[in-house]
Amino acid sequence: MALPATLKQLGAIPGVIVIILAALLTEKSIEMLLRFTRASKSASYSGLAGDAFGGFGRTLLQGCIVINNLGTLVVYMIIIGDVLSGTSSDGVHYSGVMEEWFGQHWWNSRSNFLLLTTLFVFAPLISFKRVDSLRYTSALSVALAVVFVVITAGIVIVKFINGSIGMPRLLPKLVDQASFWKLFTTVPVLVTAYICHHNIHPIENELRDVSQMKSIVRTSIVLCSTVYVATSFFGFLLFGDHTLDDVLANFDGELGIPYSSLLNDVVRVSYVIHVMLVFPIVFFSLRLNMDGLFFPYAIPIAYDNRRFFSVTAALMCFVFLGANCVPSIWDAFQFTGATATVSVGFIFPAAIVLRDTHGIATKRDRLVSLVMILLAVSSSTVAICSDIYSIFNIGIEA
Repeated sequence: MALPATLKQLGAIPGVIVIILAALLTEKSIEMLLRFTRASKSASYSGLAGDAFGGFGRTLLQGCIVINNLGTLVVYMIIIGDVLSGTSSDGVHYSGVMEEWFGQHWWNSRSNFLLLTTLFVFAPLISFKRVDSLRYTSALSVALAVVFVVITAGIVIVKFINGSIGMPRLLPKLVDQASFWKLFTTVPVLVTAYICHHNIHPIENELRDVSQMKSIVRTSIVLCSTVYVATSFFGFLLFGDHTLDDVLANFDGELGIPYSSLLNDVVRVSYVIHVMLVFPIVFFSLRLNMDGLFFPYAIPIAYDNRRFFSVTAALMCFVFLGANCVPSIWDAFQFTGATATVSVGFIFPAAIVLRDTHGIATKRDRLVSLVMILLAVSSSTVAICSDIYSIFNIGIEA
């Protein structure tokens, strides 16, 4: 939902190109992870990091996964709050679905509604101890993401036919040096969009035929890339320079076509359900790595009910509080995406290849790994510096 805002920053052509490049890099990093996992006979991503760098590397990776997943789940809850209870940007209030349907009441205020969602939706879904228990909800979430793309594309096509939509801005708008550096703030969002490395091993461990994993990864990335390109392009085409950090918040007014109100509600509600169904998948690996971080020598968490529910409750409380304190998904993406997410998705896989404890890395692997680390470190550093500059600049202006 933040991808259309990346196209607003980069322009349509560079934005689509960067989304596709991020997909190619992700596919390569996962392919290397799988290859080195089999060579080391590791059963987890943290185990592979431990094989390459010892206990410190294992702990550092688990910490990065925890930070990444916590940030992602906070973003999911912010999206739910934005859509159902409304949000404000630059002094303008964008109404939420529940606010439009029932008016303002105590139960549909942002914090109260997120609390109800946590208790009655997330609590049951995050209580499963095996990731394959979520296969049906995961499949439904993918279908709902496609529904969002189809409806948004349909709206754009109708508006294009009746001549009420303009040509999108193809290139970035560069007016000064600050606007150039701001382009790099899109990197954390793009990296976060493809981060799935922490789920690779739990899924592979539950497959009957592990040789399927490579085709599963490739199919998933192709599907994600298609949805991401379509979402970002049609979202930016529809709202142009008025595209918000969370594009769902744009679907609260007149779209200029028949049944606008109905389509707005279908788009927002379907995508909120999609986010709710994706939430437990990300939470699964968060809980696994948090437990490994604090109880590295204990029995698996799935066999200890007290530990399982204690860790689950503590993490869910933290995510709930984060969603009520962080102002927007762009803010949440910037710092987790530029640090922990980049490390999990690109720096650790590349470093494992360069370490090459089993002597299986090719020259091409090493070259790709060096490029990955260079791109990840340089772009993230610029993104963080740009964010810090923006914060201080806003403070000075205030």
